[in-house]
Amino acid sequence: MLPSRRQIVAGIAGAAAAGSGARATVAQALTGAHAFGFDKPDGGRMPLADYRGRPILVVNTATRCGYAGQMATLEQLWQRYQARGLMLVAVPSNDFGGQEPLEGAAIAEAARQSHGATYAFVEKTVVRGPEAHPFYRWAVSEKPAETPRWNFHKYLVGRDGALLGGFPSGTDPLSPQLVQAIGRELAAG
Repeated sequence: MLPSRRQIVAGIAGAAAAGSGARATVAQALTGAHAFGFDKPDGGRMPLADYRGRPILVVNTATRCGYAGQMATLEQLWQRYQARGLMLVAVPSNDFGGQEPLEGAAIAEAARQSHGATYAFVEKTVVRGPEAHPFYRWAVSEKPAETPRWNFHKYLVGRDGALLGGFPSGTDPLSPQLVQAIGRELAAG
């Protein structure tokens, strides 16, 4: 016996509800920074959820900034802690002084050539104001006093996706306060 039209519609509605429930469960599981992701220059996506259980340092960068030398120091930090679990994400931005004129993969290549940077770069992104990337809007809502005011602002995200703190542009990546915060988070695992 064939199902009635009403049974078919009810079955479709039930399946759709079950699917949306599964999506809701996944969305609920991704809390804090893990709920966000960035576009990659090659067209892929970098979900921060891929780094659950690891601390993540998110840094807005610009190749023509006076702080661009920090890319080399970030590389030292990356080499020191990547094997222990640190993830470092460079987020190029043109928001401060128009200091990121490059686009796409050219940004990471310039950072590699000039500063030896081998850590991950994402697509150029807006990091402040109403058009800011959702991660940055979330971070500002979590820590309003630690809003990026210039290039090379650093956000440290904990293993659980919580925003542990922000470090202003002038904070050297190898500064005791940042290194100790990373060390505490790595030791917590």
